[in-house]
Amino acid sequence: MEILYPDYDNCIANLACSVMKRFGIEPPNGTLPLADALLSERRYKNVVVMVLDGMGNNIVEENLAPDGFFRCHLAGTYSSVFPPTTVAATTAIDSGLFPAQSSWLGWTGYFPEVGRNVVYFLNQDFDTDEQIDGDSIAWTHVPYWRICDRIRDAGFAAHYLAPFAEPYPKDFGALCGKIKRICCGDGEKYVYAYWDQPDTVMHRKGCFGERAKAVVRELEKQVQEMADCLSDTLLLITADHGHIDSPKAVVTDYPDIMECLVRMPSIEPRCLNLFVKDGMDDRLKSAFKEHFNGKFTVMSKSDVMERQLFGKGTSHPRFDEMLGDYIAVAVDDLSIYNKSEKNFVGAHAGLTKDEMIIPLIAVKKD
Repeated sequence: MEILYPDYDNCIANLACSVMKRFGIEPPNGTLPLADALLSERRYKNVVVMVLDGMGNNIVEENLAPDGFFRCHLAGTYSSVFPPTTVAATTAIDSGLFPAQSSWLGWTGYFPEVGRNVVYFLNQDFDTDEQIDGDSIAWTHVPYWRICDRIRDAGFAAHYLAPFAEPYPKDFGALCGKIKRICCGDGEKYVYAYWDQPDTVMHRKGCFGERAKAVVRELEKQVQEMADCLSDTLLLITADHGHIDSPKAVVTDYPDIMECLVRMPSIEPRCLNLFVKDGMDDRLKSAFKEHFNGKFTVMSKSDVMERQLFGKGTSHPRFDEMLGDYIAVAVDDLSIYNKSEKNFVGAHAGLTKDEMIIPLIAVKKD
């Protein structure tokens, strides 16, 4: 499989920075040239960014017709962040920050303040499935300034739409309907809209079967119908990451790896954050090479920092503590889960091109 590192001059965080620049806000990082060109063509009343989870460029090319709405409006392709996964990438589009700057790294993060691997979005202990009482661990220890709040502070309207946020659209049609109603209103505004498909179906059923194709085609159909009702709007449709079909292994089936670890891995099954017992470094690297040579590459923390794998600029103060001694990164199709009951077919968060490259689909409505 083709390996591709993130391009932090042309990535989803840069798209957020372009939106901030459009509303007169100094962004935290560089802007996305492709988006800058679209935003500079005219000053649209409505700027809408829609993120369809997991709909990477490979998914668009394999599941949609060349003459369909999405592919006909493809403005270009660009990069996700590392790891190319929902927590890291949607935080990037929500803030303009790279993962190293936000410390929102993946599905789970090790939080030294509580000594646990915590599911960012759910506030659960990932290893025990225990719900953690009280305030969100992630928002308490690694909060960030959301782009919608920054735009409101600058004097413009901004709307955040997602199935888990008020007004809690019950389906994709309801989400599209809300976008149409907002865009009919007066004044310049920004609309961010996120939907959890086709990621959900691809995790369960795979990326290229009839079920995935049907979901992606229905999303395309409903977006086209919505776009036909808009005016004075720049609609940008993109994804947080790509997706691949992935066989699985379970880390607990490898006692020679487990005996090297201080705690269970965190971040993602294709990006394993590894805290290693004293004196066990060589044994860990040898075990990974024996079992997963050509499937995973093991990088030391210093290698990760030198490569700026999680992003450029000044890192969040918590990032160094949350990062393990080593990161085992998928460079082929395999995923390594903590638990045997996880029966995903599709996966992401590795360093392959299909996971990293995402589309920017631009619909201009006068």
